[in-house]
Amino acid sequence: MALTELLDDLDPDAELVYRHLWLIELMDWICGGAVTAQESAERVDLFLNTLDDHPRARQRFQRLWSHVVGSVDISLLLCDYGFASRNAFVSEFIERLHLKVLPASPETVDAGELFGLCMHHAQDAQWIAQLSQATLGRLAQLLSGPDDAAVTSPVEASGAQQTPWQQALSNAISYCTSQICAAGFSSEFRVRMNAAHRESNPFQSLVADFDAVRLAITMRTDVSEPAAHFKKRLDICRHAAASVYGHLDAHGVSMDLVFRLRQLRERILRIRILLDCLIDDPNHTECARLFSQLAILGHSQKSLGALVTYSSSILAAKVAERSSETGEHYITRTQDEYRTMLRQAAGGGAITAVTTALKFAVMAIGLSAFWFGFWSGVVYAISFVVIQLLHFTLATKQPAMTAPAMAAKLRDFSNSDLPALNGFVDEVSHLVRSQVAAVLGNVAVVVPATILLSIGYQVMSGNPMIDAAQAEYVFQSLTLWGPSLLFAAFTGVLLFLSSLIGGWVENWFALHRLDSAIRYNPRITHYLGAARANRWATFLRQNISGLYSNVSLGFLLGLVPAIIGFLGIPLDVRHVTLSAGQVGLACASLGWGVVYHPALWWAVATIPLIGALNLGVSFYLAFRVALQAQNLSDTARAGVRGAIFHRLRHAPLSFFWPPVESGV
Repeated sequence: MALTELLDDLDPDAELVYRHLWLIELMDWICGGAVTAQESAERVDLFLNTLDDHPRARQRFQRLWSHVVGSVDISLLLCDYGFASRNAFVSEFIERLHLKVLPASPETVDAGELFGLCMHHAQDAQWIAQLSQATLGRLAQLLSGPDDAAVTSPVEASGAQQTPWQQALSNAISYCTSQICAAGFSSEFRVRMNAAHRESNPFQSLVADFDAVRLAITMRTDVSEPAAHFKKRLDICRHAAASVYGHLDAHGVSMDLVFRLRQLRERILRIRILLDCLIDDPNHTECARLFSQLAILGHSQKSLGALVTYSSSILAAKVAERSSETGEHYITRTQDEYRTMLRQAAGGGAITAVTTALKFAVMAIGLSAFWFGFWSGVVYAISFVVIQLLHFTLATKQPAMTAPAMAAKLRDFSNSDLPALNGFVDEVSHLVRSQVAAVLGNVAVVVPATILLSIGYQVMSGNPMIDAAQAEYVFQSLTLWGPSLLFAAFTGVLLFLSSLIGGWVENWFALHRLDSAIRYNPRITHYLGAARANRWATFLRQNISGLYSNVSLGFLLGLVPAIIGFLGIPLDVRHVTLSAGQVGLACASLGWGVVYHPALWWAVATIPLIGALNLGVSFYLAFRVALQAQNLSDTARAGVRGAIFHRLRHAPLSFFWPPVESGV
C-alpha cells in the first residue's frame, strides 16, 4: 500500500481494533517486504515529511495516537515487555509455546501485545538504531502534544507539567522497582544470599531511593545526586542476588531459581536505561536505544531454544561438574591404574555374560514387544547396578563421565598457553588408552564367559542356550552390511542421555539436601538408627548418580527400541559388550564348524566399529555439553582440535598403547 493511500485510510475516531490495525499497516509500510534497515529509516523521514506537507493528516495522526496512548498502558510495555509473565521455567516455556503457535489479536489493551504485532520484522531494531538525532526529535514532537513538546527535561518541569511519556517512564521504573524488591524479599533468595547481603538487606531501601529521585524531579531540584545513589543501590541489589549463585554451586542448581535470578538482573538493567531516558535524554537517543532493545526482546520472547539455553547453562555446568568428579576415576595414567582398569573391565565382562544369557531367557518367554523391552530393561538395569556395586567397569559408561572431566581441564584455557594445551592432549591420550583397555577387558572376557555358560547349560539340559536359528539371527543382525553401525551410534546417544539423567538426579539430590535429611531427620533416624542412617546418607551421596545413570541406561536400552518400533521406526540398539556376548552364545550353539561360517567374521569385524561408535558418539555429545558449561570460545576450541589432530598424525599409537617412557 502506498503512503498516500495509508494516510487516506487514517480514521482517528475508528474503533480501537481498527486504530491498531492502521498502526500495524504503517509499520508494515515502513519495514515490510525486502527493504533494508537503512531504507526503513529513510521511510520514517518520508512519513514525517509527508505529514509536514499535509497539516490535516498530521492532526488526524496525532488524534489517533492520543486515543492509542489513552487506551493502552505504556508503562506496562516499558517495565514488563520481554520479561517472563511466569516465575517458573516450565510455565514460561508453555507461555512461549503459546506465543509461537497461537495468533495474537490486535483487539487488545495490552501495550506489549500491540508492540509485538507492530514490531515483528527482523530489521526493526536496526532501523530504529539508524535514526538520526534530527529524526528522533521530529518523532518526539509528533508523538507529543504542543504543550508537552515544550517540556524538554523533567528537571525543568513540575510534576503537573510532566509529559505523558515522562510519567510513563516514572511509573515503569516504580513497577520494576517493586518487582525487584518482591524477588529480593522472597525466602528462596534470602536463605541463599551470603550473610553480609542478607543482614544489610539492600532491597528494603530501594523503593525509598527511587522516591527520592522522583521527588527531586517534582520539586525541580538537582536530580543527579539521588539518581547516582539509586543506581548504586541497584548495583548492591544485583550483587546480593548474584551471591545466590555461590549457594547453588555448593548445594545444587534449580532451573526455576536461576531463571528468576536472571529475570531480576535484567529488570535492574531495564531500570537503568529507563532512568537514563527519564533524567538525561535531551536528544532522545536513550529512548531509541530502549525501543531497539524492546524490538530485539520481542523476537527472542518467542524462542523456545533461547529460553532453554538462557536457563540451563548453569545446570549444564553443574551436571558437567558432578560428572567430571565421577569421570576422573575412569582415567588411568600409571601402570597400576592401567592394570586395575583391565581387571575391572574383565569383571564387567563376566557380569555382562550373565546379562546376555538372561536376555535370551526373557526372549524365550515370548512376551509382546513392550513387555519384552521392559523386562530386558530390568535385566540390564540390575546387571549395570551390580557392576557398579562390585566396582567393575562397563566400557561404554566411561565416555559420558570422562568427557566433563576432560572439559573441566579447559577452564581458563588460552591458546597461548602451549604447556597447558599439550598437557590436555596428554590427558586425551590417557583417556583413549583407558577406554581401549576397558573395551578389550569387557570383550575379552564376555565372549569366553558366554561360551562357558552355554556349554554348562547344554551339559545340564541337553540343549544349547539358543538354537541354530537364533544363532543365525545374531550373525545377521550384527553383519557389517546391515544397519548395525547406525544402531551403534544411536546407542551412543542413549549412553549420553543416561549420564545426563544421573548428573541431573545428583544435582536434585544435593539441591534438596536429601543426604542431610537422611542423616538427621528424626523419623528416619528413629527407624534406621543414627549410624545406619549416616551410612545410607554417605552411600547415596557417593553413588546416586551412578545408580540412576545405570538404571536409566538399562531401561533406555530395553524400552526405547520397543516404543520406537511401535511408531513404525525400525531402530534398535547395539552395545559392544552385549553384542560380543551374543556372538559368543551363537558360536557355542553352532559348534566348531562356525569358524567356517563367513557371517561370523562379518560380525567379528563389526564389533570394534560398534565399540568405536558407542564410545565416540557418547563422548562427543558429553564433551559438547561440558564445553558449553565452560564457555570456551570458538578460537580456543579450534586450537584444541588442532592440537589433538597434530598428535594423531605424529604419534597415533599413543592413543592406543602406553608409550615406553610412561612406565605402563
